[in-house]
Amino acid sequence: MLLTNKNHLIEMLSAALQGIAQERSLGEAPQPRLERPKAIDHGDVACNIALQLSKAWKLNPRELAQELVERLQKQPGFSDLIASSEIAGPGFINFRLANAAKTAVIQEILSTGPTFGELAKGQGSVASAMIEFVSANPTGPLHVGHGRQAALGDALANLLATQGIDVHREFYYNDAGVQIANLALSVQARLQGLKPGDAKWPEQAYNGEYIADIAVAYKAHPDYRADLSEQQQVEEIRQFAVAYLRNEQDIDLKTFGVKFDCYYLESSLYTDGSVGQIVQDLQGIGKTYESEGALWLRTTDDGDDKDRVMRKTDGSFTYFVPDVAYHASKWQRGFEKVINVQGSDHHGTIARVRSGLQGVAHKRGWEIPKTYPEYVLHKMVTVMRHGEEVKISKRAGSYVTVRDLVEWSGGVTPEMDADQRELALQRGRDAVRFFLISRKADTEFVFDIDLALQQNDENPVFYVQYAHARICSILQQWGGSVEDLKHADLSLLQSKASDHLLRRLAEYPEVLADAAAELAPHALAFYLRDLAGDFHTFYNADRVLVDDQALKLARLALLSATRQVLENGLKLLGVSAPAKM
Repeated sequence: MLLTNKNHLIEMLSAALQGIAQERSLGEAPQPRLERPKAIDHGDVACNIALQLSKAWKLNPRELAQELVERLQKQPGFSDLIASSEIAGPGFINFRLANAAKTAVIQEILSTGPTFGELAKGQGSVASAMIEFVSANPTGPLHVGHGRQAALGDALANLLATQGIDVHREFYYNDAGVQIANLALSVQARLQGLKPGDAKWPEQAYNGEYIADIAVAYKAHPDYRADLSEQQQVEEIRQFAVAYLRNEQDIDLKTFGVKFDCYYLESSLYTDGSVGQIVQDLQGIGKTYESEGALWLRTTDDGDDKDRVMRKTDGSFTYFVPDVAYHASKWQRGFEKVINVQGSDHHGTIARVRSGLQGVAHKRGWEIPKTYPEYVLHKMVTVMRHGEEVKISKRAGSYVTVRDLVEWSGGVTPEMDADQRELALQRGRDAVRFFLISRKADTEFVFDIDLALQQNDENPVFYVQYAHARICSILQQWGGSVEDLKHADLSLLQSKASDHLLRRLAEYPEVLADAAAELAPHALAFYLRDLAGDFHTFYNADRVLVDDQALKLARLALLSATRQVLENGLKLLGVSAPAKM
């Protein structure tokens, strides 16, 4: 049911309830809620407000439902919206939409095109929002966990934008700390001729072959100097290795089709004094204390299970302290809604980051909600290829990168020319994105490379894309203009299959709104599969290019609207909508 029609019916129901309440001196009624009946034969939309109010108003629910229906039938415009109403069970009201109300979705889709179901910028619940995602340490290429973050974060940003929100995408580089020091030592060890397994190989070093590649590139750089002291060399290596891996990650992200508005460096929080200021703020309000030579944050004041160390005995800060400074900068930059897409291993940091932020807010007079920032935590991805699990281990150097996953899923081979490779990369990118979004973030996911390569209905992204391509083929075979379809006689769409497809199309705006509100892009992937299924059912049941010109145009209009929504939804997921397959 289109949202405009739904809101109109809710307004009519509210007016009818208000009339009953005033005449009988009854209490106020809550706003009625409309639901889709579980059984499609029960109608298009249902309401249980009579059952809900019967006890408080001391009325028989079926009698109250009947009176509501009678009042509704007297309201102007009701018969244009509702074809029939019936009372079911203990007091449910089931409504069947008038045909014109059902088919109105086609005209709306054909008129609005790419923006169907979306709010204009500025009409959202908040003006702007930031989504931080991927945020990988620059210590290696992006692995499939980062790929899941990239797919989720990018789709979620697109969904929020459909709700009139100005969305800012940010990547936070952890370019400071122990892991970066280990990276520099790893490259230095390679330069010294050492390799994993050697007796003098550093215990905490990274073992991947990419470390050897960095060492070779560093030594071949025009500015390479062999006369540096060991300390100077380590610093030079650190800077070079971080820049090298940032470039590698940029290539991975480009391959995956993800762009960011800003890359924020953790190191900048130290150089500009933000971390030091955060510590002073928290000390200034008594939210910290010294114990056993360390500085602790009273996170138990905000519901944490124990207080947390901020500054260790060696004077270095624990990793959540710059995170607090970073999120303070987000608030300071005007982002009142912030969503972090991270692995589920970050769950333990939520309480301490929020606790630190509440302390900073208290000190600086900021009104930061206690739930700031919001988090979308995703679980592990298991990669299967040829029926066997591909192990993921950054430290061992045998993990699957995002680039690997895209190339495998697209069937990229060394023999391909540039055009063939680009097409294969597009297939792989589409499959990886759709697959990684198609499950709830908090569930573990098994990525089957063999399934991604299949060109049949078992492959969900192929199933949806094929629906789009098939409609394009039908429209091309017809050869007319979409403008002609805007004047089709839609009253001729009377079949059960067309009815199901119309219902599904009308759901799209609410699917977008709910998926954005619940931070659940998987809901859009589910919807697209259902829409593709309804189309395939319609196509098999109702011949489109019939001799009857009026009926043909009506069915083509329905298909054109379906094609548009498939394209719109796939675009939000970062997946292409091919015209041919």
